[in-house]
Amino acid sequence: MSVFDRYLTLWVVLCIVGGVGLGHFFPAMFQAVGRWEIAKINLPVAALIWLMIIPMLLKINLKALKGVVQHWRGVGVTLLVNWGVKPFSMAFLGWLFVGNLFRPWLPSDQIDAYIAGLILLAAAPCTAMVFIWSHLVRGEPHFTLSQVALNDVIMVFAFAPLVGLLLGLSAITVPWDTLLLSVLLYIVVPLMLANFGRALMLRHEHGYARLDRLLQVLHPVSLTALLATLVLLFGFQGEQILSQPLVILLLAVPILIQVFFNSGLAYLLNRAVHSPHCIAGPSALIGASNFFELAVATAIALFGFESGAALATVVGVLIEVPVMLLAVGVVNRSRAWYELRSGVPSHEECCPVDAHRQAGK
Repeated sequence: MSVFDRYLTLWVVLCIVGGVGLGHFFPAMFQAVGRWEIAKINLPVAALIWLMIIPMLLKINLKALKGVVQHWRGVGVTLLVNWGVKPFSMAFLGWLFVGNLFRPWLPSDQIDAYIAGLILLAAAPCTAMVFIWSHLVRGEPHFTLSQVALNDVIMVFAFAPLVGLLLGLSAITVPWDTLLLSVLLYIVVPLMLANFGRALMLRHEHGYARLDRLLQVLHPVSLTALLATLVLLFGFQGEQILSQPLVILLLAVPILIQVFFNSGLAYLLNRAVHSPHCIAGPSALIGASNFFELAVATAIALFGFESGAALATVVGVLIEVPVMLLAVGVVNRSRAWYELRSGVPSHEECCPVDAHRQAGK
């Protein structure tokens, strides 16, 4: 890992602190950037998110979907957690904590917006950082690749209806035109562009070598866009964060619970069905992590920069990296216990390498 990658958590913390400070001292600058929008879609945020996720999506070969049957138990568990448990458990946790237990300490006019932000955060599984988490737990790369590809395809069709359903249950009016535009802009178009670019590059004789070089060039671009996005998002929310530290702390509670609940559930279910550890690890982390880029952008588009929904998704960004690194540590340290179960294959039986090359062959 490069120095940039190795100290990513430090850079994230510095960008969060820097964004909050800039937002506090130069609010007019961020308000001006917030006005650069078309059809409620903020252009700077959209550009940064594209720079962030398209390099990651270049790794995804949709042909890898044919490999999902190889580890069907792990795929089934991950799909159950991602789409059948996590959005609904987060809606419940939002209702329980934000709507009831914490209501006396939260601004009454933002309660519904906070719950909406939590729902947006949980309604889409992560597509970018998952590759990093999977690498850190020595996950089976073909499984990670095929699972992410499958989730991306499902998101195209399921994200908007699922969010609409859960927001409707929370008695929030759903602006369907903006929601569908967000799906098109942040899921469909980047996925199409990335797969078109990948296919075009792999037509050449040395296509995989060229793809490797391109990914190496774009990797720091993607991480830089991530850090710039953090500065921008925390700059937008800087004043609220400084003036409402209790709100940040309270919103973090249901997010933390859902991360540990869903990762633990996926991990234990995989052990119950005898998935190897190199499947259970990435399955647990895919089940727990969120596509926060999409959540933040959609919250901004639906409710605005200074809304409770945007703040709730930004709190998700605030704790995403450290909490997921903690989950990675738990998965790694429990490997010996996991493999004690009869019928669980060893790591060596499970894990080939260079998934983004082999999946297309």
